[in-house]
Amino acid sequence: MSQSNHSLQAIDIRLPIGSIDAYLHYINQIPLLTQEEEFDLATRLQKHNELTAAKRLILPHLRYVASVAKGYLGYGLPLADLIQEGNIGLMKAVRRFNPDMGVRLVTFAMHWIKAEIHEYILRNWRIVKVATTKAQRKLFFNLRNLKKRLGWMTQQEVNDIARDLKVKPETVREMELRLSTSDAAFDGHDDDDGDNHFAPAGFLEDKRYNPAQQLENADWSAQSSDTIYQALSRLDERSQDIIRTRWLDENKLTLQDLADKYQISAERVRQLEKNAMAKLRAAFEETIH
Repeated sequence: MSQSNHSLQAIDIRLPIGSIDAYLHYINQIPLLTQEEEFDLATRLQKHNELTAAKRLILPHLRYVASVAKGYLGYGLPLADLIQEGNIGLMKAVRRFNPDMGVRLVTFAMHWIKAEIHEYILRNWRIVKVATTKAQRKLFFNLRNLKKRLGWMTQQEVNDIARDLKVKPETVREMELRLSTSDAAFDGHDDDDGDNHFAPAGFLEDKRYNPAQQLENADWSAQSSDTIYQALSRLDERSQDIIRTRWLDENKLTLQDLADKYQISAERVRQLEKNAMAKLRAAFEETIH
């Protein structure tokens, strides 16, 4: 066993709840792979589908994912979520990596890491999607960086950007307008002046104290609960426990908690949860019909 393998076994990279700093500290302790080790592991994964080889390829590269994710903090999204999405990209890259290409995994993986982070940002940066077409996606990231040093762009600047990114000037101007707007709070803020601030929630009818509506809601809630537990009773004991502890209990367990409890992998727990949810949905539909 190589020295890096010995060092890796001594590191606990499990992320304590709410401690991104601890996670970053742990992944920076994981020793990097030499080019020979990387080639050997990638070959074993490609030819023999060795999952242990995939793990050994992924772990030393987690620090690079974290470094890339930090570069997107300006979008106001949690660093932990950005890292998680980047890790998905890293895993996809490891699965597709061909050691005979003559490049290191970190170089090959950057495209996949950034692609997953970009998709996450585009899904979550605004309530209303700001970029849906390929041209708009390209503009979103390039134009936002340019706007850090520019005010409203002149037509010449619009034309130059359109030419460089191979898009229409109208698309550049449209994206500039989208980036200049922001989401409005539905219910306003405590420090807003009520006379000068528009809050959509203030124009809705308040039905909280409608007795008929309250009774109807209570009956529906009780009926729904009965239906759910009736459908849940059709599952096997382990599936019931997974659904209950993952979705119904106040103190919910993680996939890793259940993996430790049943002495199986977290991925196996996820598969069992998915199958149980499908069965639960089918049983629920059968019950209500």
